[in-house]
Amino acid sequence: MLNSSRFDLSRLRSLTRLMQSGERKQEEHGGARVVCIASGKGGVGKSILASNLAVLRAQRGERVLLVDFDAGLANAHLLLGLAPTHDFGHILDGVVDARGALVQGPAGVSLLSGGVGRHALANPTRRELDKLFRELRPLEQDFDLVIVDHGAGLSYSTVAHLAATSTLVLVTNHEVTALSDAYALYKRAIMVNPQIRAGMVINRTPDEAMASAAWERFKAASFRFLGHHPELIGWVPQDDAVARSVQARVPVTLTEPESRAAKAFAKVAEWGPIEHALTTSAFYERARKALR
Repeated sequence: MLNSSRFDLSRLRSLTRLMQSGERKQEEHGGARVVCIASGKGGVGKSILASNLAVLRAQRGERVLLVDFDAGLANAHLLLGLAPTHDFGHILDGVVDARGALVQGPAGVSLLSGGVGRHALANPTRRELDKLFRELRPLEQDFDLVIVDHGAGLSYSTVAHLAATSTLVLVTNHEVTALSDAYALYKRAIMVNPQIRAGMVINRTPDEAMASAAWERFKAASFRFLGHHPELIGWVPQDDAVARSVQARVPVTLTEPESRAAKAFAKVAEWGPIEHALTTSAFYERARKALR
């Protein structure tokens, strides 16, 4: 959950005003499109969706970077069957730059790991985040698409990313607790970034009827209290093929591409706003401004 003692909403106001002023234009600095993947609650399969989305987009011929921003508790490398030598901690320590920390995974996806077991990474200071964002900025020139997989909840780093991005994929499941936490995250996202384009994926759902019921509850609450709601991207069924892929440490879209879950992930990868996930200036410059 959000550490209110370290998070100051006033630091985001200047960026919010920037995003509210004038027409939104596609950025001209030649950087990558950036999509943030987030969830209010842990355990809803967000990282599984992010890793499969990265693979699917790479299979289309795009240069894709997956950034595991669940710093200190990263697991994307496990889902991709990788063992990175370097992570965020090594970048902050000056051992390598961001490019030097990259490792290549399935389908040509590049991964930047957030690291595992480092307490400092799990709760970085504003200065550490600023340094990390500055180091990540050059990567935007090397890729067509950057997918940022956030830790669950509203950490300082997640809110800064939400303030900077144009495109958010919000992952939840049909359970009341997951929907409630997803609502809290969506509310915060539009508070710090009224222009954000948000889509929702209802993951690990027994059937379509339950997914539809969950979506209707979320949509009604969002419209009633916020005046609008995210777009429904789709739903992903509970599927044993996913569990087998996690055990094999290979994304299900590669191990069992004809499975129900893999086909559902493929539909998510077709979501139109991913093609236009551009910002008016470099993404990580915007994220740095959001820290101030």
